[in-house]
Amino acid sequence: MQFLRSLFWVIVAVAMLIFAVQNNGLVTVNLWGGLQADVKLWLLVLGPLLIGFLPTWTFGRVSLWQQKRQAKVAAERAQALPTYEMPSYDAGQPTTVAPPPSASRASAA
Repeated sequence: MQFLRSLFWVIVAVAMLIFAVQNNGLVTVNLWGGLQADVKLWLLVLGPLLIGFLPTWTFGRVSLWQQKRQAKVAAERAQALPTYEMPSYDAGQPTTVAPPPSASRASAA
């Protein structure tokens, strides 16, 4: 799985590199007050794309961190629970099980 993830990001990086090489021309961007800026086209396209990707990536990482932390706490709590051994029974003897307390209360009401 790690290999596929790495392969995906290598393909994305190569695609972005090819895009940057193919679109290396300057573009004039008109700003406020008659101010103009000459910016490379690839930077004008890929810059906002990466800036938009950053919050999504950060949110995903924080969610993953929280889930791992919650799983660790749940595992520690489960480890701390007391364990009980099941009583052994003789296969020749019938086994009776008492109903749970909540069932006896429901039938009494």
